[in-house]
Amino acid sequence: MKARVYVMPKAGVLDPQGKAISHALEGLGFAGVNDVRAGKVIELDLAETDPAKAKSAAEDMARKLLANTVIESFRVELA
Repeated sequence: MKARVYVMPKAGVLDPQGKAISHALEGLGFAGVNDVRAGKVIELDLAETDPAKAKSAAEDMARKLLANTVIESFRVELA
């Protein structure tokens, strides 16, 4: 079963990568972009076939390794 973990900086946490992207978009002539937040997507191919167990395992992986839960939030979606 495939799972996707979306990791984003929490609100209020500085995001220098997002700021750099925003500045670059402005320099390329894209007006009207108020804010950019940059995160990451991690795709997992899990052996688990039970959706509830797969989601629980992916959430546990995110808490323990994939996201720094002090400054990042995450969500898991099964594909």
